[in-house]
Amino acid sequence: MTDAVEAEPPQASDTPTEEISESARLLARREAERQRTPSVFSLPLASLSFADPFKWLRLGWADFKRCPRIGLFYGLCFFVMGHALLAVFQNAPAYVLALSAGFLLMGPFLCLGLYDASKAMQTASHRPSLKASLLAWRPTQGTMGIFAGVLLILELLWGRASLVVFAVTFNTMPSTEKLLPQLINPDNLGFLITYTLVGGLFAGLIFVTSVISIPMIMDRRVDAISAGLTSIRACLQNPGVMLLWGALITALVVLAMLPLFLGLFVIGPVIGHATWHAYRHIVPPAAAAS
Repeated sequence: MTDAVEAEPPQASDTPTEEISESARLLARREAERQRTPSVFSLPLASLSFADPFKWLRLGWADFKRCPRIGLFYGLCFFVMGHALLAVFQNAPAYVLALSAGFLLMGPFLCLGLYDASKAMQTASHRPSLKASLLAWRPTQGTMGIFAGVLLILELLWGRASLVVFAVTFNTMPSTEKLLPQLINPDNLGFLITYTLVGGLFAGLIFVTSVISIPMIMDRRVDAISAGLTSIRACLQNPGVMLLWGALITALVVLAMLPLFLGLFVIGPVIGHATWHAYRHIVPPAAAAS
């Protein structure tokens, strides 16, 4: 009689255990990375003093002197934008205040090259050059596009609101020759107040959202929402100082426009460099913040 061969029990496979172990390690790694990377609400921001905006301007002026050719190139761009604004005033005065938001909208994006030059000089990441500054947008073009879309929506809303205020006040659109006398007419005081308040509201929204957002996106490669919220946090944490910074930017740009926009050749680049230093001060580098 043939002896019955006792079947050996199948050996348990180690594959499920290995898969569980690998999944656990992956989750632990992701959790460690999440804890190392602060969220937008836990990112430490600097407390500012009223002397800081003037310090940023001094640093911006120093950067302009270190790379004047880059600065003058972007200054020429601002100069052209100024004359475009003048052309709009001569042909469609109702859009002037709304289009002036273009400086708030296009200015920070145009200053990307200046941020890149300041970063290169401050961190020695690369040698500042016009070519590098012109290509500074490429690594974050998707995020920049999203952020630009948000600001463009605000710009369009501002333009529509301006037209509504004009339409409610005047029966017909005033001509350029008659615009100034009608604006200073005491009967149109309500129009001036309303127009200024509407423009100030949209200008404030654009400023608060973008004051440090674009250099932050370029520097840290964060998403548009995180950059915008961080910019808003910075303004809420230091409202007086950021209001002063916005007032300084506005005053300098207005003064630069007076002599046929020639001042924008220097003022524009200096403000761009200074904005980089404002961002680096408000959002300290990770090593300095830890």
